[in-house]
Amino acid sequence: MAEFQNKLLDALLQRGLLKVEQVERVAARSDKENKAPEEIILAERLVFPEALAQVQAEILGIPYVDLTKATIDEKAMQDISRKAAITYRFVAFDIKGNDLFVAMENPDDFQAQEAIKFIAKRKGMVPQIYLASAEGIEKALGGSSAVEAEIGGALTDFTQELEDAGRQVSGKEDKDIERVMEEAPVTKVVAVMIRHAIEGHASDIHIEPNERELRVRYRIDGDLHTTLVLPLKVHAAIISRVKILSSLKIDESRLPQDGRFSATVDSRAYDFRVSTMPTTFGEKAALRILDKSSGAPSFEELGLRGESKARFEEGLHSPHGIILISGPTGAGKSTTLFTSLTQLNSPDTNIVTLEDPVEYEVEGVNQTQIHPEIGLSFASGLRSMLRQDPDIIMVGEIRDKETAELAVHASLTGHLVLSTIHTNDAVGTVPRLVDMGIDPFLLAASLRVLAAQRLVGRLCQDCKQEVELSPNMREKIVQDIASIPDQHKETENQKSPKVLYESPGCPVCQERGSIGRLAIFEAIPVSRAFREVMNNDAGYDTLQDIAMREGLITMRQDGILKALNGEVLYEDVMRVTSQDVVSNT
Repeated sequence: MAEFQNKLLDALLQRGLLKVEQVERVAARSDKENKAPEEIILAERLVFPEALAQVQAEILGIPYVDLTKATIDEKAMQDISRKAAITYRFVAFDIKGNDLFVAMENPDDFQAQEAIKFIAKRKGMVPQIYLASAEGIEKALGGSSAVEAEIGGALTDFTQELEDAGRQVSGKEDKDIERVMEEAPVTKVVAVMIRHAIEGHASDIHIEPNERELRVRYRIDGDLHTTLVLPLKVHAAIISRVKILSSLKIDESRLPQDGRFSATVDSRAYDFRVSTMPTTFGEKAALRILDKSSGAPSFEELGLRGESKARFEEGLHSPHGIILISGPTGAGKSTTLFTSLTQLNSPDTNIVTLEDPVEYEVEGVNQTQIHPEIGLSFASGLRSMLRQDPDIIMVGEIRDKETAELAVHASLTGHLVLSTIHTNDAVGTVPRLVDMGIDPFLLAASLRVLAAQRLVGRLCQDCKQEVELSPNMREKIVQDIASIPDQHKETENQKSPKVLYESPGCPVCQERGSIGRLAIFEAIPVSRAFREVMNNDAGYDTLQDIAMREGLITMRQDGILKALNGEVLYEDVMRVTSQDVVSNT
């Protein structure tokens, strides 16, 4: 078994599905926790289940089948009990002549092998063993609409219970609603919805009432996908259940509310940040899913490369000052901050944080979650934090003048302050802080690095293919990256663009064309020249000119370099940096 596990890790490394540091981490966890590497890989979501199963099948020398896409022949499962299939984790998926094609999750399971032989012999057939992923087995056993069926069954039970009680759930205050929510199958509906979102690697769940139906959408790799469409009559019940979990007022539907709750799914701890908002057809709920068990990735995994990464890391080692990362909600700012804290974390450094909510748990770091409802805001928490003898302070977000003033005060009294702010790019941070009421001369004295980022889909490397550039497109790209010195262009295609890349989709990326997301990034070290123009209350354009003259690689340029390197889609880069796309014709 150890030999197979070593071969598996080597194969994943050679295929580029795992990096060296990931292999080392998985191997160390495997030894320490006495778990199979594949179990850790799936738990940490390092490789898609189908891609992992393909590699396992190659090493074992048996064929692979993707049961998430395959059509199951009903005759193959005839006379085979569902209980046996679930117990031994197999699916008979096809019949050809005298052969019974059977997919197994673990072909080395002796008891499962004996059960399959017995079943095949009883059917007068010869079993042909294939390997399938656990996800594929689950889907095949549950049918193509397993989640919908599970929710449908619970909804049927729930509707019947309401009818038996002679009531219809409404948005009005009713003390019995809470009891029904706790006891009725709608609890299961919400649980299935959450579990399915986690299994699908979703970052958000949107529960949205329309005129005739209730739509549930999941955000996966930045894009929203409609997953479930439910009867509108269950809307109030589901929203009430979410509110009860989040300790919100179930009788208040006219005002927005914010809350949170925690849950454990498959032995992993998750936090859910919940927001409700009244709409024309009823309340909408949005749930942000935060995996507390996952550690912060490395800068390279995030997408920080080359000169931008070097500039940012240099700022992190300043003894004091402010480092700010800007971007819209969902741009990965908090993840980059936590990767930074992981690098700065050491036994001789006191790091304290204020967050809303705590997204990653970092051992050795003192983390505090704000609670505005009891008076613990970013501003009040930061004021108290300064009395805790900190060396490094991380504030989740600078939202107002008071928090900004306290951050500046902390940086000027010997602390390194890391935070985020909502602006369009790195240079835009300065006018934003001035607009909050911070004096330019204080900003010039306190700011160390201004950064900004966006997230774009990471192209699937298994189905990636070249697309030759048209003359118009090539001219546009050459013009966009002309200011980047050649020493910062790693590949020949970046120096002299000839092709872009696209991924049409394959089993490895589940036909999406992308696997995960990558940051496009820019970083501006606050130099003497930059400070001088800030002191003179210079405008955005002047600050941008100074940054460009000092070698700034903008987010758009960073994204174009990654597109030329086959890491991201060029159109995605243009979309998130608000630039028109030139037709490649």
